[in-house]
Amino acid sequence: MSLKDKFTPDEWFQIMTGPGRVGAAVVAASPSGLTGLVAEAQAIAGAIRDQMAAAGRTPLLEAMAADLMGTPPSAQDRPQEERARTMDEARARSVEAVRQVVWLVGSKAGPEDLAAYRRLLLTVAERTAQAAKEGGFLGIGGEQVSDKERAVLEELRSVIGSDSEAGALTLTHETPPGAGNPDGSGNSN
Repeated sequence: MSLKDKFTPDEWFQIMTGPGRVGAAVVAASPSGLTGLVAEAQAIAGAIRDQMAAAGRTPLLEAMAADLMGTPPSAQDRPQEERARTMDEARARSVEAVRQVVWLVGSKAGPEDLAAYRRLLLTVAERTAQAAKEGGFLGIGGEQVSDKERAVLEELRSVIGSDSEAGALTLTHETPPGAGNPDGSGNSN
């Protein structure tokens, strides 16, 4: 049985889209203009590509790399999600999806896989934030990482955790965060 077989198709879809959700959280926190958006999209793809090509990949990253080289799922095979109405809502949904996928990987994969997946997510987040200057005019002025991007990076670091936590992962509950509420917020009301 391969590592991928430990996950349902929906769970595997969450794992495969986790890096994109991290990038989307950063983009939604401080939207850039068209050129910034292109640079951020390239940063997401580049970070994923670099992590997948790195030496010493874990079984989880090997399975992800194999799927990235294969045929993408058709639109009808993907879970449907209602569109976010605001950028804040898009950021919050992306962060919650990341929280759930980190829990999922931690619950079904080994500590090495979890550490590698965390590194992948953190690399995507950091490179996305650094991809385009925020503020300024016609490329003059502005800052490489905005206050809003710094805030979402801190939030993501908190949600994703660190490599040092991977070996000490303790599941405090058997269901993923937010699973008890239909809106995924984790709130009981």
